[in-house]
Amino acid sequence: MEDQKTVYLTEEGLQDLKDELHHLRHEERPRISDEIAEARAKGDLSENAEYDAAKEAQGKVEARIAKIESTVANARVVDETEIDPSKAYILSTVRFKNSQTGTEQTVTLVSGEEADPQDGKISVTSPVGKGLLGHEEGDVVEVNVPAGDIELEILEISRAAASVEE
Repeated sequence: MEDQKTVYLTEEGLQDLKDELHHLRHEERPRISDEIAEARAKGDLSENAEYDAAKEAQGKVEARIAKIESTVANARVVDETEIDPSKAYILSTVRFKNSQTGTEQTVTLVSGEEADPQDGKISVTSPVGKGLLGHEEGDVVEVNVPAGDIELEILEISRAAASVEE
């Protein structure tokens, strides 16, 4: 059996996964099952592209369901009150400068499941995320990225804004 690791998620990230799981179980799975039944009704399965496509889609949906179930089962919601705000940890928003290029960037450190680089959310398991973890404002960290080693100077650390809807 595969060793399960705790997955740290925000409340929002956990809810998003639960919503996706519900959608896959109650909408995608029955839809694909219907497609397979329709393709079977057409006769010879050996040369039935619709049947093959539906079975492939079913495999992908089932794999995604299994992954989400595992993630949810091993999820721990991060309590922001337990995070040291002076250091970069999951849910920290970090502004840093690339020492070589002088460019500044602001990112929020999140779990791999919640990472969205386009939205400024990077995984704590990514090279930059790992490099920033546990460091304080003013620290210069060396990070090994695919393009080589870079130095990042941490300019500011703040907590990610909690997305609480009232």
